[in-house]
Amino acid sequence: MHDLLPVKRGIDYILQFAVDALNRIEAELCTATGYATLGLSTFTVLPLISSFLTFVHGISGFQPYQRSKDVRSTINWESAFQKANAFVAQLNLTEKAGMVTGNIFGACDGNIVPIERIGFPGLCLSDGPAAVRPADLVSVFPAGLTAAASWDRDLIYQRGLFLGSRPVARPLGRHPLGGRNWEGFSPDPYLTGLAINATIRGIHDAGVQSCSKHFIGNEQETQRSNSISADGTSIDAISSNIDDRTLHELYLWPFADAVKTGTASVMCSYNRINETYSCENSEVLAGILKDQLGFQGYVMSDWFATHSGVKSINAGLDMTMPGPIDQNSINTGTSYFGGNITEAVNNGSVSMTRLDDMVQRIMTPYNRVTLKLVTMDFLLGLKSPPVMFEVTTQASYAHLVQPGPPFSKTTILHSLSSRPRILEFSVTTPQISLMASHSSIRRFRVDSTSALSILAVAPGQDVTHIPSPPPPDAIKVRAALTGARVQYITSNTQLAANNFISIYPTPDVCLVFLKTFSQEGYDRLSFEADWNSTLVVNNVASRCPNTVVITHSAGINTMPWATHPNVTAILAAHLPGEETGNAIVDILWGDVNPSAKLPYTIPADEADYDIPVVNLTDMTDLNGWQSNFTEGLLIDYRHFDALNITPLYEFGFGLSYTTFNMPSPLVISPYSASKNLPFGHPPIGHFL
Repeated sequence: MHDLLPVKRGIDYILQFAVDALNRIEAELCTATGYATLGLSTFTVLPLISSFLTFVHGISGFQPYQRSKDVRSTINWESAFQKANAFVAQLNLTEKAGMVTGNIFGACDGNIVPIERIGFPGLCLSDGPAAVRPADLVSVFPAGLTAAASWDRDLIYQRGLFLGSRPVARPLGRHPLGGRNWEGFSPDPYLTGLAINATIRGIHDAGVQSCSKHFIGNEQETQRSNSISADGTSIDAISSNIDDRTLHELYLWPFADAVKTGTASVMCSYNRINETYSCENSEVLAGILKDQLGFQGYVMSDWFATHSGVKSINAGLDMTMPGPIDQNSINTGTSYFGGNITEAVNNGSVSMTRLDDMVQRIMTPYNRVTLKLVTMDFLLGLKSPPVMFEVTTQASYAHLVQPGPPFSKTTILHSLSSRPRILEFSVTTPQISLMASHSSIRRFRVDSTSALSILAVAPGQDVTHIPSPPPPDAIKVRAALTGARVQYITSNTQLAANNFISIYPTPDVCLVFLKTFSQEGYDRLSFEADWNSTLVVNNVASRCPNTVVITHSAGINTMPWATHPNVTAILAAHLPGEETGNAIVDILWGDVNPSAKLPYTIPADEADYDIPVVNLTDMTDLNGWQSNFTEGLLIDYRHFDALNITPLYEFGFGLSYTTFNMPSPLVISPYSASKNLPFGHPPIGHFL
């Protein structure tokens, strides 16, 4: 069975090559025949990146935004722009208002209603940072954090291509305990920018619109939006107060890459930016995003993040989602937009030119991105949402997208430099013990109250059943090929109580699986992994001289057990998606050489990070929630470098099975500046 694995992977690669070829042919035919301008039954618009942050100072007054006439992206938008103009010219005022106002119906998270008289089929906006949701039996991909750990632009592009559904960058990662850091890529803006670029290209090549989010400064979940106090008072959302340099050099950087790559839309965030809500902040939306960066697509609100009508529209918001003002307005459909836009245009508070600009911005990406999933559905005999082949992850999702032998994207943190082959199991490893808060059933559960769960993806996916085996099942299947015996304890309570009565004899290797739960709406409270993780590892390691720790984590963890002499290896698997079991097995048995690197810094002590999440639970001041980004550029490794703090594992750290030596000292020669190049040197990106 195992011998057939390379054959299967080869077949997968050949199939994918064929699909890519057909998609390219179809794209050419669409361009040649004008088919791209025809309406398809449903267009899925999926939000892509995140990490957007704020501007220097909020503004109380603003001017209605008008599109800069001299700004045009270097990407070919012109043809789509002209088609969008022709579309707008066919609409009446009511239809234009409908084009910018969300609706809730069907399986989509939000919709723009069809306009049947001119053949416009409407828009379907679907959610899901690692899979299309809500759905069952769909492919669950690695999280953005996991993809960033690959440091592989080609692999990240392939993830975007096959995900074809809302890859994100979300928070940059200012707070190490940020609840949605796993959905982003890295606190390094350059790495995040490259990942965003590759992801957007992949999504668009799949024929799906991308949405980059959240713009901007959405760095914590606590009080991310306004809340209602016990007496009914509305308490404003957290205000991210960011100076101009920090905004541009750190938090805006990935969005500049997104705009340069041609992202279809940008989603404004829940939080305030310098005391003005993002979705009605003209200095951020109109001034920075549309004027400075030259963004040509549309700005949509996060769900229920719109706080006004005329003010938001004139500030640069082009689409409100999901339409109603809040959850309580879903049944009535009451919206800041909708009929209020008709009234605003009639009374002159919103110009017809601005409304036309909003619709034009929505329709330009619509005409620019061709839905190529039709070909793939036809080839595979699939129905929407498509499940594309065997979707593999981390170590193993390279099976799908890479020729030849796959390679690992799990980060190895420990001990391999001294014992480089310690993880390659063989017939000399007959006794394997699994010490894990993992279930052996083929199901993802993301319930924070359950110790028995596979945390291959964080909550928010609404995906439960999958066809791939979890780590315990995959390990047992592989161990059986060599006659190895697998014992296991799946209760962290039992392990923390030092109860190993069911394990005999002492295993040759003990695999300890840890997890760190995180989800939208909440920030993490602890750096350590969940469920008594430190006590569990120390208890296992005290009995087992060869203890390997595998972490499924939504972000940065402290590892006080890392220096235990019996902890021989640490695998940081992050959130690998549905193929986590097969991916871990590939590494443990040496089929794949781990090659990932940390996209963040792991501290020796949690006190080494000094940017806490702002938490003012009892705040009654309407404007009391303030987060001052006084650290400026000094987040993650920049903070450690500036204060000369030695981390446990530094940004970019990662080991592998490879051994090598350097016969002579490394010589670094300075680059010779050329008079023919701007500023005397080529762009850094030419070398990276």
